[in-house]
Amino acid sequence: MKKQVVVTGLGVICPVGNDVPAMWTALIAGRSGVGPITCFDTIDLDVKIAAEVKGFDPVSIFGRREARRNDRFTLFALEAARQAIADANLAFDDGLGRTTGVLIGSAIGGILTLLENYDVLAESGPRRVSPFMVPMMMPNAASGTVAIVYGLQGPNLSLASACATGSHAIGEAAEIIRRGHADVMIAGGSEAVIARLALAGFKSMGAVSTRNDEPQRASRPFDAERDGFVMGEGAGVVVLESLEHARRRGARIYAALVGYGATADAFHITAPDEEGVGAARAMEMALQHAGLTPEAVDYINAHGTSTLLNDRIETQAIRAVFGRHADRLAVSSSKSMIGHLMGAAGAVEAIVCVKSLETGWVHPTINYEHPDPECDLDYVPHQARRLEPEVVLSNSFGFGGHNGCLIFRRWDGGAK
Repeated sequence: MKKQVVVTGLGVICPVGNDVPAMWTALIAGRSGVGPITCFDTIDLDVKIAAEVKGFDPVSIFGRREARRNDRFTLFALEAARQAIADANLAFDDGLGRTTGVLIGSAIGGILTLLENYDVLAESGPRRVSPFMVPMMMPNAASGTVAIVYGLQGPNLSLASACATGSHAIGEAAEIIRRGHADVMIAGGSEAVIARLALAGFKSMGAVSTRNDEPQRASRPFDAERDGFVMGEGAGVVVLESLEHARRRGARIYAALVGYGATADAFHITAPDEEGVGAARAMEMALQHAGLTPEAVDYINAHGTSTLLNDRIETQAIRAVFGRHADRLAVSSSKSMIGHLMGAAGAVEAIVCVKSLETGWVHPTINYEHPDPECDLDYVPHQARRLEPEVVLSNSFGFGGHNGCLIFRRWDGGAK
């Protein structure tokens, strides 16, 4: 019999807050974290806005030496992991470190380190390139570093599936626990890709918003006047445990992770399947895994990127899976406030889902001002809603045709 998996710790760094309480307060208030880019000059760029993490000082948290030897995405992951581990009240003694694993993904990895050292190479020659460049830019650096800091000797993996990375990381970490290969997994995603090259590349694709004069209104999922996503950064990390292990140590349980679905569109490297078949199959797989009917779901945290294709096709996929029940679902997009955190998006949004179960509230989709006839669900516009959901689903879809869906269920103290 496969083990049940529960969530016992949460940690986050994101554009509207550098811990879970701050993030949740901002989301419920409908507060945007998008603004003019401050970390470099955008004078020659068409995109001048992003959802930056604010007030994050790695030197004060980690010390100058460690701050210099880790890329920004790893530092985000380290802090989010520290929060989640503390929140779960975990101590890795009595052998627990040997049965605790880490699975923190990143879509891009240490691109800031790579770009910085490319400039050093061009300006000063190869001897000035940092000896720490390679380990800093590795996409698996976050998982590896968290394991080193806490002495965690269980399964240690990383994955990259574009914008589905965070959801896949949590889903696969849960499977590691279910098959008995770990008692505890530290899982999530981290990303720091706000860079001139990345923005220029996404702009060339026509994927990002250029609403530079109204940054807080730029990310507008499902709105008829949406013109692309807003790039964000940050990290989300959860502590997952087998129910048996959590009960044995008297852990506080936030929610049960009951369903996980992962599929591929096998259609196009950047565009979603035109019929939303892959996204629909991922949702159906998660429901089947959870042993639930579509009618059991109360709320969907949508991928909701604010791009023309995604929002229409995700809506279509939800209708295909949920039928008439789709009209009774509350659906909202965190990206309307925090932007698109790329490989961290699914992990942060999973935490949002857990907070909805814990508090009974679902956050709004802000900037939903002009209804699109092809996006016709209840997107919880403008204001948070008291819903008391029992079952929530989180969608994540990424370039490459990657689809990942997670289902969480309210924890009432009994085995579900």
